[in-house]
Amino acid sequence: MKKVRTGLDVLINNEGLQKTFNGNVALLCHNASVDATCVHAAFRFKELFGARFVKLFGPQHGFNTDAQDNMIETDHYIHPYFNIPVYSLYSETLIPTDDMLKGIDYLFVDFQDVGCRMYTYIYTLTLLLEKCSDKDIQVVVLDRPNPVNGIDTEGNILDLKFESFIGRHPIPVRHGMTIGEVALMHQKFWTKKKTNLKIIKMQYWERNMYFEDTKLPWLLPSPNIPRIETTFTFPSTVLFEGTNLSEGRGTTQSLEIMGHPKINSFSFYSNHLSNRVKQSKLKGVELRPITFTPTFDKKANEVCGGFQVHVLDRTTFRPWRVGQFIIRELYHYLGNDFEWKNPSFEYNYTQMPIDIINGTDKLRHWVENNDSMDMLDDFEHLKDYRLQLNDIKIY
Repeated sequence: MKKVRTGLDVLINNEGLQKTFNGNVALLCHNASVDATCVHAAFRFKELFGARFVKLFGPQHGFNTDAQDNMIETDHYIHPYFNIPVYSLYSETLIPTDDMLKGIDYLFVDFQDVGCRMYTYIYTLTLLLEKCSDKDIQVVVLDRPNPVNGIDTEGNILDLKFESFIGRHPIPVRHGMTIGEVALMHQKFWTKKKTNLKIIKMQYWERNMYFEDTKLPWLLPSPNIPRIETTFTFPSTVLFEGTNLSEGRGTTQSLEIMGHPKINSFSFYSNHLSNRVKQSKLKGVELRPITFTPTFDKKANEVCGGFQVHVLDRTTFRPWRVGQFIIRELYHYLGNDFEWKNPSFEYNYTQMPIDIINGTDKLRHWVENNDSMDMLDDFEHLKDYRLQLNDIKIY
């Protein structure tokens, strides 16, 4: 396989394409917005556009991708090297203001996404598209790989009654799109506000690729997605953000593990969980009993028993089902020590966090009722979504 060229690399290597952008440019990006040699996009934009490179924007976790967790906002500032404004779209506003957009002809977006509905960068993109629909600004998306491939889709479709900043659109948990395809899906199916949109496609990317297949460098796109492996476990472990259990923040294996001080992981695994995994018919996964101590966030400095999600076979691993299974088992094991987190969460101040993470309250009831794994089939209605995805695919 040839090394994949991201949209950024295509732009860098195509002088003719560069010349089509003859006005002022801005860039919305994060830590993982790098070219194939690990040079950050902002450096490349300075080289390509010089004084016409006028503004930077950052999403959740900030342009520097150093801000932890949810609803921890970042400030606007003047970048000390590039000497241009850096505007935070995870601050007092999630949407760029008119003043922020003044003097911009082309607003480039370069995000490494993780392929999961509960990841905010795709909503920063769609809010931007809606805001620019009545502006004389072209939004240019520099496409990047979906690290968990562009074929597999899984999980329930978001019920829009549970819309939030971790779920704005009717897509499943594992959505199977690149960031560029998210923009196209938004324009065709999710909004009446049409924007001047251009996608700079990747070269040599194929839908069946996992990130290692691209031969590109992996840089963390957010503080708690340090490894490629974490992108596979994320749709499982993100559920625990809606509970009082640790999802591993404050450890070196964030969002690959979960736990609580009252879990006796080895005895629970031996006497119960290992058999329940076999009965569940879950494939491609091992839940390894562990002990860990978070240094910050939930259960900071408390010894927690818990489990690490080991992906043994990516082709059969179904993270959404695994996550629902684990949360059901630990809910009934911990009893009163298990708590659903209370609002607020991702700027939703009324609904339970687990419900906006799940995009429905029905899965919480499924957990509480100790319902069967077979009933999860009733939550997955993906036929119409897959038809839409086929309609907008660009690879």
